[in-house]
Amino acid sequence: MRGATGLPALAVGALLLMVTACGGGDANGAAGDAKAGGVKADTSASQAVVTVAPKDGADSVATSGALKVSAEQGKLTTVKVSDPKGGEVEGKIAADGASWVPDQHLASATKYKVHAVAEDAKGRESAKDTTFTTLVPQNTFIGQYTPEDGSTVGVGMPVSIHFTRGITDPEAVEKAIKVTAEPAVPVEGHWFGNDRLDFRPEEYWAAGTKVTVKLNLDGVEGRPGVYGKQAKTISFTIGRSQVSTVDASTHRMRVVRDGKQIKDIPISAGAPATTTYNGQMVISEKLQVTRMNGDTVGFGGEYDIKDVPHAMRLSTSGTFIHGNYWGGSGVFGNANTSHGCVGIRDARGGGDSGTPAAWFFNNSLLGDVVVVKNSHDKTISPDNGLNGWNMSWSEWTA
Repeated sequence: MRGATGLPALAVGALLLMVTACGGGDANGAAGDAKAGGVKADTSASQAVVTVAPKDGADSVATSGALKVSAEQGKLTTVKVSDPKGGEVEGKIAADGASWVPDQHLASATKYKVHAVAEDAKGRESAKDTTFTTLVPQNTFIGQYTPEDGSTVGVGMPVSIHFTRGITDPEAVEKAIKVTAEPAVPVEGHWFGNDRLDFRPEEYWAAGTKVTVKLNLDGVEGRPGVYGKQAKTISFTIGRSQVSTVDASTHRMRVVRDGKQIKDIPISAGAPATTTYNGQMVISEKLQVTRMNGDTVGFGGEYDIKDVPHAMRLSTSGTFIHGNYWGGSGVFGNANTSHGCVGIRDARGGGDSGTPAAWFFNNSLLGDVVVVKNSHDKTISPDNGLNGWNMSWSEWTA
């Protein structure tokens, strides 16, 4: 009996020895120290030093060139700069991790928060959080744009932006405007003088293209002491393709839609003494009825017609394609009699929807192209209306 009783006692003793050996604790129940194979965490301070310019709490900070985050004795790992709405300023950490700068200008009159983190050679982190406020400009400009947001336009419609102040830093302004298309196609800008910037692709837009324009002008110093104040996104859609060709020698206009001719209309172009410009012109305005006075376009009192129907503007200088009710029925398709416009047979008041002029007006979009050829005149200037298509792509992108 005593031998049977001793066996369980030995087993319990062995089990206790095993538990003690596996636990690895000391007499007080503590885990082993580094000598027993443990590793102590390095809790000493990071040697990395983060610096943010401008200083914390600064105001009236310049919108360009003032913001920079840097690290010494370490490398930047995180830089976040955000405005009160949570919008983040895009930027890049340099390859060596020593600095970060924004990709673009900052908005004016805006309080920004900066959060930056750097690591030293041992992986220890150092962080810095600051705020600053950008300047409130005393003088501002905006860009007045064409076409309108949400509109559907023809294949010739450029994005045209007219600035309310002359721009002396066109590179900064153009960099702040992004025009993209879906399906994607390269879109480039071209300056006409110092107050107009147009964008277009190499060829007419494809029908159905969706175009988006981002105006990130808020805070851009367009000229010394004058800042943009727009942050706006607009979009428009290209409708069906329609290009109409006016032949001044045959006195006819062929209307081609989506590659197929759908109409052949008799017209009357500019008379021999007042010829019509040649070239590619874009419809920029449609007026059901309008007044045309020779005084406004350098023709003195030669004409003053108070009710010109179905008028569509082709140039800033006064070239229109419009309805004509005062010309004899034998004029259209046979003679050029206008002061430089392209006339189509119409009824007074424009109320007759069956006339050729009414049909063309009702079947045209802003942005449709009207090409004039075989006129005894020069090609229209690219900046006279929305007519940059009269420049080659190499000229446009130069």
